[in-house]
Amino acid sequence: MLACWVSTAAALGEIPPGERLVYQIRWMRIPAGEAVLEAAAPDHVGSHPARRFVMTVRTNAFVDTFYKVRSRIETWMDLELSRSLRYHKQQREGTHRPRDEQVDFDWSNRLATSVNRGQARPPVSLQPGTVDPLAALYFTRRTPLAPGMQIERPVTDGKKLVVGRARVLGKEKIQVPAGVFDTLVIEPDLRDVGGVFEKSPEARIRLWLSDDDRRIPVRVYSKVVVGYFVGELISAGRGTPAADLDAGAITEK
Repeated sequence: MLACWVSTAAALGEIPPGERLVYQIRWMRIPAGEAVLEAAAPDHVGSHPARRFVMTVRTNAFVDTFYKVRSRIETWMDLELSRSLRYHKQQREGTHRPRDEQVDFDWSNRLATSVNRGQARPPVSLQPGTVDPLAALYFTRRTPLAPGMQIERPVTDGKKLVVGRARVLGKEKIQVPAGVFDTLVIEPDLRDVGGVFEKSPEARIRLWLSDDDRRIPVRVYSKVVVGYFVGELISAGRGTPAADLDAGAITEK
């Protein structure tokens, strides 16, 4: 197998401010909700210019009756999309306690500091090029990919730092609601990933990225202890740069 360490994000194609990708989510065969990935307008973290990306996930009215989800995740990355500057996650999932956490990446001192609902965690030491979980997706979109390749990158969510690894399994033509796409199939290694994935020895994720300069996520498949989820692209558009995607409260409706 061809393995490589990708130290910087390669400029395949720019991810334009205003990009908006909408996905339908199914829990096995049951329609479950919608997810949206959006590229906000250029921003700053302190004095550092930044790119900001936002992911929102919400269940539909049927699933709301037994497991309501309203989640919002944001990442601020440097302009080259090579490392994270800030990570913010708000989660409202079922009966679990709501989470509202922010991770700030202090590159001068090589530390990530995390606060969840006012409670600070011990800082995490950073390695060069560390990204957060959402930033890892955008870093991958800017990385040259080929079948048989392995990607490695340090990743942290503020709790611990792991070396994230993913294999490019091959190429596949697939059809989703947004159309027919030639794709590259990527499978992350979940051995160091916690949460619902560590509860199932068969857990896995597969991601299909369009095999062109855009590297648009077209499909995601996630097998977990309670079955599997599939997210498929409904639409890919570009609107006004989303400067008004405020890092505020989740809409509870």
